[in-house]
Amino acid sequence: MITGAHHVAISVRSLEDSISFYRDKMELEVLAPSFPFGGEMIEDIQGLKDARGRMCVMRKGNFMLELFEYEAPTPAAKDPNYSVGDRGISHFGLQVEDIENTVERMRNAGVRFHSEVKTFPSGMKAAYGRDNDGNVFELLEMS
Repeated sequence: MITGAHHVAISVRSLEDSISFYRDKMELEVLAPSFPFGGEMIEDIQGLKDARGRMCVMRKGNFMLELFEYEAPTPAAKDPNYSVGDRGISHFGLQVEDIENTVERMRNAGVRFHSEVKTFPSGMKAAYGRDNDGNVFELLEMS
């Protein structure tokens, strides 16, 4: 029985750059310094031969994010402008307070957003943005 969400994991080009992005622009905290991963158990669970690299776990409130920088196998490049309509994970969402100021602060720090903040008929506000690798996140302010 599923009891709730635990984390989102992202494969990144540069662990340091992504830690900086999520720490400085999204205000997540680093739970522990980056550490290496690899070995038979990782290979088995990930379904990857010779999987190894470095990772970091970050958190904000009840949201956890794992960042993986693979040394092997060599990751395929991903279009940093991929369509959120492509199959696979489209985006992940983070709830915020004062979305307009949050988006403005992040834009001023160089974060790319698809549009201005939109308000839905329910009163919920949302904006899609992209991290330094082009992964899409959604900021949500609940009414």
